This record gives sequence, C-alpha cells and structure tokens, in this order.
Amino acid sequence: MRHALALVAAGGFSIGLLAFFSDRVLFQPMPGVDLDPAALGIEAESLFLEAEDGVRVHAWFLPGASAAAPRALLFLHGNAGNASQRLPNAALLARLGWDVLLLDYRGYGLSEGRPSERGVVADARAALAHLTGVRGLPESRIALFGRSLGGAVAVELAAGRGLAGVVLESTFTSLEDMARQLVGPLGRLVSGFESIGRIPELRAPLLVLHGDRDEIVPIALGRALFEAAPEPKRFVVIGGAGHNDTVAVGGRDYLRRIGDFLDEVCCAG
Repeated sequence: MRHALALVAAGGFSIGLLAFFSDRVLFQPMPGVDLDPAALGIEAESLFLEAEDGVRVHAWFLPGASAAAPRALLFLHGNAGNASQRLPNAALLARLGWDVLLLDYRGYGLSEGRPSERGVVADARAALAHLTGVRGLPESRIALFGRSLGGAVAVELAAGRGLAGVVLESTFTSLEDMARQLVGPLGRLVSGFESIGRIPELRAPLLVLHGDRDEIVPIALGRALFEAAPEPKRFVVIGGAGHNDTVAVGGRDYLRRIGDFLDEVCCAG
C-alpha cells in the first residue's frame, strides 16, 4: 500500500512539474500592445494570419530599408511578453535591407488562443505561408531569426526547408536540458522542443549568437546545438552579454555580424 501511495505521489509530482514548466516557465504571454510603432517612429503594418487549426494570430510587417532585392526575415521572439516589445529590435533588422515579419504567437499580443508547442509552430508556419503566398517570396529569399524559445520554433520550421538562412540567438538544445538547469535530474521528466534532434535536418546556412554570461540559457547549450548542426555554420560569442541584453552589449558589431551573414546567404542588393 505504501509503495502504491509513493508511486501515486511521485506521479502527481511529475505531472505537477510538467504543468509548471509548460504553463508558467515555457510560455509567459502578455496580451495587448505595449509599444506603438507610430509613437516609436517605426513603419509597421498590423496584420492577422490564420493558422492551420483556424487560430487567428497577429503579426507586424516592417518594410526593409531597400526594395532592390525583395527578401524577408521572419522574427520569432522569446517566451515572454509580446511582439510589440520587440518592434525596436525588428526595426534594427529592417535597416539591414530585409523586410521583417514579427510574429505574435497564439495567446500573445493581439493573437487568439493559448500557446502550446504544437500551436506556436503552426503559427510560424502560417507566417512563412504569408511570406510565400501573399508576399510572393520563394523560400530561398526568406531567412529566420529565432531568439531563445523562438530559436526552437525556428529550428522546427527550418528543418528540411530550402530557406536563405537561419539566425539563432540564445537558444537551447531541448526542454529537458533547460528543465535540468532549473530542477536538476528531475528535468528528465520534461520533454519537448527537441531542437538538438531536429537541427541536423537544417538545409540553410546557420548563424548562432550567444552571450557568454547568459544566466538563463547557458552558452554550453548554444554550443551543443551549434555542434549538432550541419555546415555551413558559424558561432559568435557576444562577450559580456547575458540573456536579455545581447543587442545593447553587442552594439554595432552585433548588427554587423547579422547583416554580413544575411548578405552572404541571400541576394545582397
């Protein structure tokens, strides 16, 4: 009887751990719009897309600095907040000469629904379909920029596709590895976003950036993900940067690295 109760208790704890990690750590959406592009002096079109399961999701489209060679960057943000908070970063990327589509996952910003691993990947597919269908771009003129959780979404979306390139920033190997950072060996009870297993299927050139003082996603996880990826690829350490200050710490060199990579992989001018 005691053994049975112990198993029930252990099972309950496991379920609780999975629910905690999935609901309170993995996804931390903030509804609404916090930063208005017009107030920031940013040109951005607000639009809505429909995912394959019928969920209506919101995105911002920022035209690039040059229309000489149409190309687009799909921006997949991290696990907290909403897309409007990333508008300043998206505007910096648009100045590199790429149109930027900045996606709000379901449950974030103005998007409907509740986030889940399957759901946010479906949202990313809807954003890619918008760029190829509505904007008329071939996948070879589309790159992905995925940050933190968005990097895991980007790996899933990019696997097996002939995209122009993939930029991953502060991204992890798997949810299990991230859970182990929080709760030690019990992290084995968590599963999902197995980027380490999917990244070998990458067909596009890869750029990985990671701060060497990242307090949330250790740089070792970023390196491990990079090592599992096929060539061509490059790894850039942002010296002195943590998880949320890569742009500020990296400064002009940060943008130059991304801009140079994007120009190399697709239609510069």
